[in-house]
Amino acid sequence: MAEIKLTGSNFEKEALRSDRLVLIDFWAEWCGPCRMLAPVISEIAEEHPEWKVCKVNVDEEAELAARYGVSSIPTVIRMENGADVAKSVGYLPKEALLDELGL
Repeated sequence: MAEIKLTGSNFEKEALRSDRLVLIDFWAEWCGPCRMLAPVISEIAEEHPEWKVCKVNVDEEAELAARYGVSSIPTVIRMENGADVAKSVGYLPKEALLDELGL
């Protein structure tokens, strides 16, 4: 399943009210580690269609980034039932990222 682009207008529906586990990648185009993490996030989305894998461009959605305390990118947040339950900051290889997020 492809990643879902989150914005202020669809965040509540796609992330907060989701009945599935949600992974949110906070990123920016100019961020080198974000570009390194992008294929990892895509791979996770393909391997786990039961999860909702989403992306938030912090330059376009600064309010969402601020709401979740994102001060360094990339930041990946795991949400369940509308609550963030785990967070990873910085680039990690896939298995380390999944371990960091408790998956």
